[in-house]
Order: sequence, then C-alpha cells, then structure tokens
Amino acid sequence: MSSRTVLAPEARRAELLDAAERVYAERGISRTTVSDVARAAGVTRGLVYHYFPTAADLLDGVLDRRVEAFAASVRAWDAGRTVGDIDGALRDVIALFRAQTRPDDPLRADLHRVENAALYQQFVDRAVTAVVDTLQLTTVEAYAARHELAIDHVRSTFVVLLHGLVGLVRTEPDTPDQVLAALVRQTLRLDLVDRPPR
Repeated sequence: MSSRTVLAPEARRAELLDAAERVYAERGISRTTVSDVARAAGVTRGLVYHYFPTAADLLDGVLDRRVEAFAASVRAWDAGRTVGDIDGALRDVIALFRAQTRPDDPLRADLHRVENAALYQQFVDRAVTAVVDTLQLTTVEAYAARHELAIDHVRSTFVVLLHGLVGLVRTEPDTPDQVLAALVRQTLRLDLVDRPPR
C-alpha cells in the first residue's frame, strides 16, 4: 500500500466515497466496516479515518453526495426546460424523479431495509430539503415571474408533494408517469395557468 498515488484531498475524498458506495452496494450498509472500504480503495484505515473520523461520517458523505447529485440534476433540468412548456417540464422532471428513485439501485434498496428505516427517512428528508431549496431558487422564482402562484405556503406544499411522491413510488412503483404528472399538476394547481378568469 505504500506505493499508493498521492492525490489532491478532494480527489482522495471522492475516491473513498466511490469505494464506500461500491462496498455498501455489495455488502449492505450495516455489514460494511471502515476496513472493508479501505481495502476496496487500496488505502489504510487510518487514511479513511483522516477524511471521515467515523463510519457514520463516511456514510453521511456518500448520502450527501447523492443528495447533491439530485439537486444538481434539478438545476440542470431547470436550466434546460423551455419557458412556458409546462407539459414538457412535467414530463422531464418526472423522468428525472424516476431516475433518482429507481428501485434497482442496490444502495437505495439497502436503505429500504427495516434496520435502516431511520437512516432512509433522514436521507429522504435531506434530499427533499435540498431539492425544495433548489426549486425555490430556480423554478419557483421563474414561474412566479410569469404567472400568479395559485398556491399558498409554496415551500411547505413542495415538501409535502415530494415526500408524497417518494412514498408513492416506494409503495406503488408501477404508478404510471402520467399519474405522477397529474398529481404534481393538481397539487401545484398548474391547471389554472393561463386559464381565463371567471
């Protein structure tokens, strides 16, 4: 192990997170040790502890990276959407949501295990918060500049909506995308957009 390449701190940290994610997917979160991660990364346990003082910090690093990836994908979706094309935006954001919540992801499947229930809920809470923060700074502001918001308590509505969608696709993964889009449309009252006043 002494012939290990010296990496910049951020590159080494990313390498350790990559190794941890692989081992979690193979062995499961509760059965993974810091030694397992060190072995997979080809480094000493001491080096892992240098970057992540506890096993919980290492797991948090993996989950934080996933949360940031979800938020980054929302930013990319927002930047790429066509202004005024609500149907297209809904279709694309549902596809993004499906990709981020796919049940065939081994780490996500392990988070769903009973012994990881509290960890799973913390992960979902962090992801929902990050995505709602992103939506508020991007999509909601852009939408409000063009349309009247037809809902009160915008942030709380998005939090409830995202938690609900996550729960729905977890318990009923075959729910059609059209149903998910309709739920978003109804909850956010997008059906009122550009409708003439009564």
